Amino acid sequence: MAEAEGGGVGAAGARNAMGARRDELLLKMYDQMFSDINRHILVVWQSVGVLVGAFSLFSLVERELVPLDIASALMVLLAGWLVAHLYDAAYWYNRNLVIIANIERQFLRREDLHEIQYYFGAHRPDRMFTHLRIQYALAIGLSGIVLVYHFCLRVLPYLGPDWRLIQPAASVPYLTLLVAGFYLERLRRQRAASYAEFVRNSPGIDVETIGVSYGVGHGFEASGGR
Repeated sequence: MAEAEGGGVGAAGARNAMGARRDELLLKMYDQMFSDINRHILVVWQSVGVLVGAFSLFSLVERELVPLDIASALMVLLAGWLVAHLYDAAYWYNRNLVIIANIERQFLRREDLHEIQYYFGAHRPDRMFTHLRIQYALAIGLSGIVLVYHFCLRVLPYLGPDWRLIQPAASVPYLTLLVAGFYLERLRRQRAASYAEFVRNSPGIDVETIGVSYGVGHGFEASGGR
């Protein structure tokens, strides 16, 4: 009898130790997810790189060291490179928030939705957060300005009877835009599918969210969006 009781106590102790190790692992994962989020948010420096690249390219155009067609195409390529990083950063940000919320559900109670924070009750939709959308607007704006400038100088004067005078090189920025757009749309769809797959396979513990309104503060379109 004493041996059975001793064995039961030993098994309980092992379970408690395993539970403690699991909690420790989850908390380390929790910290790592935030570190990963911070690293992807630093994509802002890539926006600075695009700005520096734009000024450098057009200073070379002004000195007639680089043709306007090539400089415009490179600017579109730089903007596409930034947008690609933004799509990837948005995926990792949203995915890590799902993991963070799932870990929080292991420790927090339903009343904590009101007493601490309500984010862990529902996973945010697959949307870029504001910090990345600002940089996205920068990339689209810069490439748009460059293309309009290029069109006004290299294409617009020859529209009409003189269209045969348009040089083939003038098409390079627009061909670059088509290729970049195709690639970015493919990447966007892949990242969206990856996020949907992750949430489908790792939804976390169900949390009763009656009385909690999820709106723009959690990535939804409007209050009550979930």
